[in-house]
Amino acid sequence: MITSTGVRMPYEVDLAVEVEEALKDLPEDGRQEVMGVIAAALVRPDSWPPPGGWAGAVRFGARSWVAFSAYVGGIVVYDVGWSG
Repeated sequence: MITSTGVRMPYEVDLAVEVEEALKDLPEDGRQEVMGVIAAALVRPDSWPPPGGWAGAVRFGARSWVAFSAYVGGIVVYDVGWSG
């Protein structure tokens, strides 16, 4: 995956349809915080659950959380929350 700045990221993130909808409904500060938590999880592949299985993981921000599973090339975010 190549970011908008042209930097090549070694991993990819896939957002479930429900997550895309939830992000659309959040205010800008909530969306930014959730995306920050996703980015923090993405750059720590050593903390991902085993790829391809049923295991999942949850990461927390100051007022948000992200639930995801892993595959060989990245993570699949299947739920997010924000309490702001």
